[in-house]
Order: sequence, then structure tokens, then C-alpha cells
Amino acid sequence: MPRIEDSLLRPEVWRAADGSVGRLITVKPGMCGHNSLFVGQVGDWTWETVSEVCGTDAFNAVNDQGLPTYLSFYYFRVRSGGQLHPGALTFGDRIETTSRVFGYGSESVLTLHRIRRVPPGSETKPEQGLDPDEFFAARQPDCLYVQNFNRWVTRSHAGSNEGLITSAPADFRHAHLPQLPAAYSPRAAYGSARARQTFHDPQDPDWEELVAGDEVEYPIDITRDINGVGLLYFASYFSIIDGALLKMWRNQGRADRRFLDRTVLDHQLCYLGNADADSVLRIRLRSWRRRDDPAEERWNAVVEDAASGRCLAVCTLHVRLEGSNAAAQ
Repeated sequence: MPRIEDSLLRPEVWRAADGSVGRLITVKPGMCGHNSLFVGQVGDWTWETVSEVCGTDAFNAVNDQGLPTYLSFYYFRVRSGGQLHPGALTFGDRIETTSRVFGYGSESVLTLHRIRRVPPGSETKPEQGLDPDEFFAARQPDCLYVQNFNRWVTRSHAGSNEGLITSAPADFRHAHLPQLPAAYSPRAAYGSARARQTFHDPQDPDWEELVAGDEVEYPIDITRDINGVGLLYFASYFSIIDGALLKMWRNQGRADRRFLDRTVLDHQLCYLGNADADSVLRIRLRSWRRRDDPAEERWNAVVEDAASGRCLAVCTLHVRLEGSNAAAQ
């Protein structure tokens, strides 16, 4: 039987000169598809990178009272450089990921990821790392970029997912982390989204409203949405929102195939709360279309606890629809 190269079975991992963590990985079936598997994998890379760089085991972290503490996701952004986007990845792809952690005090961190396909025969271990200027101002068309802002949290009440409070691990090291330039801080973006319940400017004259309002209710699926510590899994927010957006899409008489063929250019999600396993969620939906290019749309979702009205998440996607009649179909 021919021998499979070790690198196809196990990722190669290295540290770049700027402290970034690099990986050479084969995309597997559990890492891609029209689902939340890819963002779940990126979340694992964030936890791995923070563990490597900050001297704490994010998978078994406890605070100074000995209580479990979790590196929760507060802001998640996925941006395409233009050619590569999440829906384009498939199993068997060879990808290089570069991940760099930035300091945000004693209870938060920000992690940037750059992901690119590696052509056959060009698998190297680059030493240049990841410059934040590339991420925010000079994205490469063949790359996919992800920004995670995370806070350490613990439960304030045993058995409840409401009222999570900040609490860092006792061994969390952060003083050595580089600082992100103030102009690149996500706080203005997610602060505005939290106040306006969208990352889109509804007054932007370049965009016209397409769907003024739609609404979907979603009972949490305890067989799919709850993670190993009983919290609503961060990646489940993506799949829950996608399911609601698909219903909005179908309500416009559009075909499922075109929904699958969409290119997500920018995907922003701000997490404002968690929910208990027996909760019912309400997702409020809107969308806009670019006036001079109807193939480009922005979709918005606000996730609430249906019983209390408590806002749990705000999400906006910038998408491009494929085909000359994409807007109509």
C-alpha cells in the first residue's frame, strides 16, 4: 500500500518571526461546506493560537477561584480578498493559515487569520508572519481573512447561560502581546452595530431597501446547537442565521441553487449574549441591494430571545449573487 505523506494527515505548525502561528493544512470534510464547519474550525485555530502565545490552555482554563472560564467570541468577521471565500473551499485543498494575536488588556484578545490556498509544489514555511496593514488596508485577492475579538467569560449562575461575566484564567499572559493600531480596532464597528442593530448604514444612498422586514422563530436544537460545556455554540449562530436568511430568500421566490452559489464578501457578527438550551430565538431580517449593481446585496439579522426580547447577536453579510439574472432569481 502506498504511504500517505505525514503532512496530509497532520498539519505542519510553525512560529514566524513576528510571533504569528503558521499552519499547513489539508482541508477535510469536517472543515468545509454550506454550513458552519469552516467558522468552527477557525474558532479552534483561535483557541490554539491564544494557548500557544499566551501560556494558558484555553481548552481547560480556570480562573483564580478554580471555576471554568471560556474564551468566548464577541466579534467575528470573515472577509474575502476577492477570489477566495468560505464557500470556495473543499476537501483536499491545501491551505496555509497565518494567525497573530494582539493584546486588549487582561480579559480580551484579538486574533487575525490569513488563509490562502497553496499551489502544488510551493509548500513552504513563510517567516514574514501577518502584518495588520495587509488585513485592513491591503488584502490580497487570493486570500481569506478572519478577525476574532474574544473575551474570557464564566457563568455567573451555575446551570444558566444568561448573565455571563468576564473572568480571565489565572495564568493568562498578555503584557507581551503587540497592540493593534487604534484605527484598526473593531470597537467602533461593533459598538455602532450594537446601537443600530446592523453593520450597514441604512441611510447610504448607494443602497436601496429590498426586504423591509421578515421574521423567523427558531427553537434551539439541543442535538446540534449546544457545545460540550452546555453553551449555545458560537458557530451555531452562523448556521441559525443562515437558515433564517434562506427562509427570507425563499419568501422572495428565489431558487435554493442561487443561495448556495452566493459569494460572501464580508460577514460580520457581534455576539451580545448566550441562551439556555430550552430557549426559542426570534431572528429579525432585512436586506438591501446596491443601486448600480443589483448582484450585490447586504443581508441583516438580529437574533433575540423570543421570551424576553434580549438581543443575542447582530449580523450583516455583504454578498454577491452569481449569474446575470441573480437579483431577479
